[in-house]
Amino acid sequence: MHSWNLHDMPDLSGRTAVVTGANSGIGAVTALALARSGARTVLACRDTGRGQQALEAVRRAAPRSDTRLVRLDLADLASVAEAADAITKEVDGRLDLLVNNAGVMALPHLRTADGFEMQFGTNHLGHFALTLRLLPVLGTAGPARVVTLSSLGHRIGRIDLDDLNAERRYSKWGAYAQSKLANLLFTAELDRRARASGRDLLALAAHPGLAATELGQAGPKLAGRTWAAKLERASRLYTQPASAGALPTLYAATLPDAPGGSYYGPGRLGGTRGAPAPARTSARARDMDTARALWAESARLTGLDPDLV
Repeated sequence: MHSWNLHDMPDLSGRTAVVTGANSGIGAVTALALARSGARTVLACRDTGRGQQALEAVRRAAPRSDTRLVRLDLADLASVAEAADAITKEVDGRLDLLVNNAGVMALPHLRTADGFEMQFGTNHLGHFALTLRLLPVLGTAGPARVVTLSSLGHRIGRIDLDDLNAERRYSKWGAYAQSKLANLLFTAELDRRARASGRDLLALAAHPGLAATELGQAGPKLAGRTWAAKLERASRLYTQPASAGALPTLYAATLPDAPGGSYYGPGRLGGTRGAPAPARTSARARDMDTARALWAESARLTGLDPDLV
């Protein structure tokens, strides 16, 4: 049986895509694959120095591509608003694909510029705000998709609507799992709202399985634990490379007739590696009452209209 891979990517000429966190890892692989397939691609990166290096790498690998760079710090809602304005100008009023890829994992207890717990604020609220601010250009010239990255870790996540920002207690892995569960609930509610409003927009999600990227090193480094960062690097012996970890994202982004609300990940070894396939969600990720409540609270926290879609 044929396994889906980069050679199965369709021609994306005339389409426009934005990838957050495109300067390294899965985001960089995703952006390059989209650019090589003909999409005008915007790399949305917090570190513009590394973003510029990634941009140049894409242009070298895909010299005929139309690739741009926009600064985006998901941990700062003012930066999210500025990035959304910049992206709107870069895409000339047309956006066909938004890949909410960027994220942080297992950090010490930190706060965003707006006072939110860093993992929830970056992984969920930043992408929530970016998506809503880009709605005016999403799907203006045909069907559009929003693909948001979750994680196997969502399965242990719980949404505590009374303590989303970890003001009473904090666990670095609990906060990460909550943010990844929030990504799936956001996807489900965005897709429901798009269908209810008749908008030609699909919301889907993906996870990379166990992929060797820089994501797992940030937390130990911030905590000053060099041994933990070394252990994370050693873990690459049993993980798959970012090039494989990006396949579920690209699958969700381009698979014809993919149902809205779908979730994809590696299809082998409990979802840790292998070619893309439908992935299993936890019961909490399918709780639409919680999805609606989280949407309303996320809109309140970010100061956005919950009924934009």
